[in-house]
Amino acid sequence: MKRTHMNHIQDIIRRLQLGESERRIALDMHISRKTVRKYHEIAKEKKCLENAGGLPGDRELLEMLGPGVQAPKQASTVEPYRATIQEWVKQGIEMTAIWLRLQENYGYKGGYSSVRRFVHRLEPIEPEVFIRVHSEPGEDMQVDFGTVGQLYDPVTKRLRTAYVFVATLGYSRHQYAELVFDQKIATWIALHKRTFEYFGGVPQRVIPDNLKAAVLHALVHDPILGDAYRRMALHYGFLISPTIPHTPRHKGKVESGVHYVKRNFFAGQEFVDIHIANVHLRDWILNTAGVRKHGTTSEAPLHLFHGTEKACLQLLPVQPFQLMDIHTVKVHPDCHVVISGSFYSVPFGYVGQELAAHVSENFVEIYHGLDLVTTHPRSTRAGQWHTRMEDYPPAKAAYLIHTPEYCKKLATKIGPSTLNVVDQLLADRPLDRLRSVQAILRLQESVGPKRLEAACARAAHFGDVRYRQIKLILNAALDCEPLPEAQPAKPVISHTFARKGADFFGSQL
Repeated sequence: MKRTHMNHIQDIIRRLQLGESERRIALDMHISRKTVRKYHEIAKEKKCLENAGGLPGDRELLEMLGPGVQAPKQASTVEPYRATIQEWVKQGIEMTAIWLRLQENYGYKGGYSSVRRFVHRLEPIEPEVFIRVHSEPGEDMQVDFGTVGQLYDPVTKRLRTAYVFVATLGYSRHQYAELVFDQKIATWIALHKRTFEYFGGVPQRVIPDNLKAAVLHALVHDPILGDAYRRMALHYGFLISPTIPHTPRHKGKVESGVHYVKRNFFAGQEFVDIHIANVHLRDWILNTAGVRKHGTTSEAPLHLFHGTEKACLQLLPVQPFQLMDIHTVKVHPDCHVVISGSFYSVPFGYVGQELAAHVSENFVEIYHGLDLVTTHPRSTRAGQWHTRMEDYPPAKAAYLIHTPEYCKKLATKIGPSTLNVVDQLLADRPLDRLRSVQAILRLQESVGPKRLEAACARAAHFGDVRYRQIKLILNAALDCEPLPEAQPAKPVISHTFARKGADFFGSQL
C-alpha cells in the first residue's frame, strides 16, 4: 500500500493539533477515516499533539513512520483486452455492458470491479467539487481562476489570453479580483499575498472552487508541485480545503466569482491594456459589486465586511511569505540548472541528478532531498547566468579562470622570457594555445619561477617555445646550462692608399 505523502501527513497532524475531528479531516483531504486514525495514533504515541505550535520535520516523520510497505504489483486480468475496451469506451459503452461483453465474447472470468478499476485508469474521473453555502465571519474564502479572453500586454506589445483571479469571503461576499497573463504557481501565490493585504487579514480556510484551472490541479492534488502553496498556508495560518466541510454532497449557492465578474464587469467592455482594466476592475468592486444588495445575504458585501468580518480575520504575519515556487530541475553537463530561462550553477557532483529549486522573490535555493546544495540571487530577466567557479571540476575551473589576460600578468611576474613565450603562443590563436600557456605557467609550481624563466629563455633562443620543448629542457636540467655564446663580430678593416695623392696629381691637390 502506497504511503501518504509527507506533506499530507503534516497537514493531518496540524489539523489534529487545531482540534479537528477525524471525520472532518477525512472529508477535507479525500482520504479514509482509517488512514486519519492511523496517523492520529502515531501522533499521540510520539507526543506530536502536545505542541500545537510546531510540526515534525520530514526526517522526524520518517523516523516515526519507519520504512514504507510497498504492495506487490500485479497485472490486471483485463489487460489482455485493453485495445478492445478502449474502443468500447470511445463508443460510450457503459462499464457494466463492457463486463458482460467480455464474459460473452471472450469467456472472461474476472469480476466487475476489475473492469471498473481498469476503465477508471484509462480515463480518470475528475473529482466533483461542492461549494459551501453558509460561513461564519472570517472562516473561509473561495477562490476562482478563469479565462476572460484577449487583453493587450504593454510589455510584449501584443494581445494575450488573460485570466481573472477572484477571491470571495464566504460570510460577507466581499471580493478581490485581479487580471493576469499566466497561471503559474508563482503568480497564484503572489495573488494570494495581495488578496490578504487587500483584506487586511487572513481567513481560516481557503477553498479553491474552479478546479478546471491547471494550476489548481497541481497545487491542491499534487503534494510535490503544491509544496510552495502548502508552505504559504502554514506561514499565513490558513487551511486549504478543495472540498466543502460538513456538506460534501451539497452544491452550494454561492455565486461563482469568475462568472459573476465576466457577466457583470467584462460584458460589453473594452480596455486599452491590462493595467487600465485592473484599475477599472478595482473601482468596480468597491463602488458597484461591494455596495450592491447580495442575493443570498440581502446586504451589501462591503457593509458586512467592515461591520463584522474584517475583525474576525487572522492578523497578517510580520514578514510576508517569500517562497514563490518549487521546481524539479535537472543538472545539465555544464553544471547548471535552468529556472525560468536563467541558469544557476551547482557542484559538478550532481550532474545528471534531479534537484528541487525553491524560488523566492530575491533568491533561489537548490536542495537535494532535505540538504541545501547552493543558493543564488534570483535573476531579474531570462537568459542571465549565475556561476560559481568552485562548482566546476578543478581542471575546468582553471581553464575558465586563467584567461589570456590573466596568463600574461602571471608571466610578467615570472620574467621577460616567460612573457615572450606567452606572447608568441597567444599571438595568433589565443584560445587554441591557451591550454598550452596554462600548462607552461603551471611548471613554476614544481620547478620555481627562476628555472621556468631560464627554460623559456633557452627555448626562445632556439626558436621552439612549445610546452613539450620547455618540459624537455627542464627534465634535462638544460636550463642550468649557459646559453651558447654569440659569435664575436668581425673587426672593421679600414682601407688606406699605399701612396699619397700628391704622387699622382702633384701640386693640384
